[in-house]
Amino acid sequence: MNGVTGRMGYRQHLVRSILALREQGGLDLGDGTVLWPEPVLLGRREHALREIAARHGLEHVSTDLDAVLADPDVDIYFDAQVTAAREEALRKAIAAGKHVYTEKPTATGLAGALELARLAREKGVRHGVVQDKLFLPGLLKLKRLVDGGFFGRVLSVRGEFGYWVFEGDWQRAQRPSWNYRAEDGGGIVVDMFPHWEYVLHELFGRVTSVQALTATHVPRRWDEHGRPYTATADDAAYGLFELDGGVVAQINSSWAVRVHRDELVEFQVDGTQGSAVAGLRDCRVQHRSATPKPVWNPDVPATERFRDQWQQVPDNGEFKNGFKAQWELFLQHVHTGAPYRWDLLAGARGVQLAELGLKSAVEGRRQTVPEIAL
Repeated sequence: MNGVTGRMGYRQHLVRSILALREQGGLDLGDGTVLWPEPVLLGRREHALREIAARHGLEHVSTDLDAVLADPDVDIYFDAQVTAAREEALRKAIAAGKHVYTEKPTATGLAGALELARLAREKGVRHGVVQDKLFLPGLLKLKRLVDGGFFGRVLSVRGEFGYWVFEGDWQRAQRPSWNYRAEDGGGIVVDMFPHWEYVLHELFGRVTSVQALTATHVPRRWDEHGRPYTATADDAAYGLFELDGGVVAQINSSWAVRVHRDELVEFQVDGTQGSAVAGLRDCRVQHRSATPKPVWNPDVPATERFRDQWQQVPDNGEFKNGFKAQWELFLQHVHTGAPYRWDLLAGARGVQLAELGLKSAVEGRRQTVPEIAL
C-alpha cells in the first residue's frame, strides 16, 4: 500500500477499509473461504510508516518499491501517492506481475492512462480504479430511482461540489499544498472530473462533450511549513457536459466556496415524471403527481418552504463505507475472477475527461469526448 501516510491513503484505504476488514475477521466469500489482507506499508518516510505500523499492530514496512514488488508473497500493489508519481509506480507493478488497484487519476494524461490499461491486459494482471462515489448511500438511492424508472425521461443533472479550503496563513489548509500546483499534478479539474465521468456514465450515460471554465480564485497560499507559494493550478471549475441520449449535466466544483447546502456534494436530477436531490447520504424526491404549482410574484413573500415539499427516500438497507465496499469487490475479483468493470480503462475515461476539460478551458470552446478502447 503505497501512499498510506497521506490523508486519503491512511484514513479511507488503510484504516476504514483494510484494517476494518481485518477487524471483522477477514473477507468471508460465503463458500468457506476467508481472505485475510496483510498490508505492507510503503512510502518515502520510514519513521512515519513505522509510527503507523506501531499504532495499528502491523509488521511490514518498506521504503523500497522495487524490493516490495520483487517479493513473491505480495499479490496486489495499491497506489494512493500524489498523481505525478503514480504512473511510473503502476508501470513497475504491472511489469512485476502484480495485480494493481489505484486511486485516480491513474496518469497525468490520456496516453499514459491507456498505456497502463494495455500493459495490464497484456501482462494478464487484474486491475481496478477507485470509484468510491458510486458506493455512497445518496448515489445508491439515486441509482435505485433511475433503475426503477422514477424519473421517466431524464432531462438534466445539476451538481454542486466544494467547500472553502483555508489559504494556510491564519488557519491550516485542509488539503495538501501540491493540490494547488499544476507542476505537481494539482488542480480541481484533474481531481474531480474523473469522479464526474464515472458518476454520469454509470447513472445517466456516457459523456459525449465537455465545456469548462476554470479559475484560480485564490492565487496565493501557504504550505504545510507556513511558507507562501503561488497557486498555479485551478481551484474551481464550472463544467457543462452532454450525455448520450440528450441529458445535459452542469457541475460546479470549487475549493473556494462556502457551503450553503445540506451536504458537500449534491446532485439534482430532473425528469419528466419526477425530480430528486441526492447528496453523500440522503436523497429527496418530488414526483410529478406531487409537484406544486409555483407562481412567480416578487411582490408577495413565499408562504411555504420549497424544501418541505420533498420526500425522503428511505435507506431500505445498511450501507457500508464506499471505499471498503469497493475493496471487498476488488479482492474478490483478484481471488475468484468475479466480474469487475471499474478497471484501468474506466480510469482512463476519467483522465480523458479531465484532459479535455482543461483543453476546453484554454481554447474557450466545447470539446467532443470520443469513445476510447484498447
